Amino acid sequence: MLQDFENFLRQEKRYSAHTCLAYMHDIEQFSVYADCRQLEDWKEQHNGTIRGWIVDLLNTGLSKRSVNRKLASLRTLYKWMLKEGLTDENPMTRIQGPKSEKRLPAFVKESELAPQKVSLLFSSDFEGLRNELIIELFYQTGIRLSELIDLKDAAVQGQSIKVLGKRNKERIIPITSELLAKIEKYRIAKKALSLDHPCLLLRMNGKPLYPQLVYRMVKATLSTLSGVEKRSPHVLRHTFATHMLNNGAGLETLKDLLGHANLSATQVYTHNSFAQLKKAYGTAHPRALKSN
Repeated sequence: MLQDFENFLRQEKRYSAHTCLAYMHDIEQFSVYADCRQLEDWKEQHNGTIRGWIVDLLNTGLSKRSVNRKLASLRTLYKWMLKEGLTDENPMTRIQGPKSEKRLPAFVKESELAPQKVSLLFSSDFEGLRNELIIELFYQTGIRLSELIDLKDAAVQGQSIKVLGKRNKERIIPITSELLAKIEKYRIAKKALSLDHPCLLLRMNGKPLYPQLVYRMVKATLSTLSGVEKRSPHVLRHTFATHMLNNGAGLETLKDLLGHANLSATQVYTHNSFAQLKKAYGTAHPRALKSN
């Protein structure tokens, strides 16, 4: 049954391999807790068991946000079971997850990502050019980690890149002449090593990148450049969005650039933008200065 559910996630929902892995991990974790070994076990589950699982997860120190993600996986499974006629009841209908605290997305200051500061951290060999390009692609386009790894060389067309996002939805992102020059410089280094692969960004052995490699490099780079607490590829995506809004981009434009399905996902960045405006007001307006 679970194999059929995974096929549903991949083929019908068109979730990425990373998302499918996360869903199946959550489902497997619950199956161990509730001792679900076959279909009948899943059909017999009730909301009391699920509430007990929630308490158990929270007692282990798992964040409320992570618990809610696991519950979302379980909801998707039971909705699918109902649709497929594998069960008559959905025990998730009476389940409410713990309320998560709303946190503003972390982002890096513009001054900390000044081109001259970034360039100083990287060598001029193949790996140095590639790693600098990775940082710039994250910051200048706001693409996701999975999108960067899957980015094809042929997707760079003039001063734009074609990105294949969630659910195989394509979007076109403009790039600067500066970023294009970095791509061309990297391509020359890649050609000199006779690396031939459809993906743009490769390892020295000619194979595509993998998430942990990129994550480690980004974390090390941000640790040097910034005092931001979180240091990950997604922080650079948040940084892209925040800087775009702070410099006049509209929400609809940002939504399209980020590949969000709806505007509500984009609106979280307005909080960061407002925080910047409030800070500027507090240090510039005469009335605000007098009250400080």
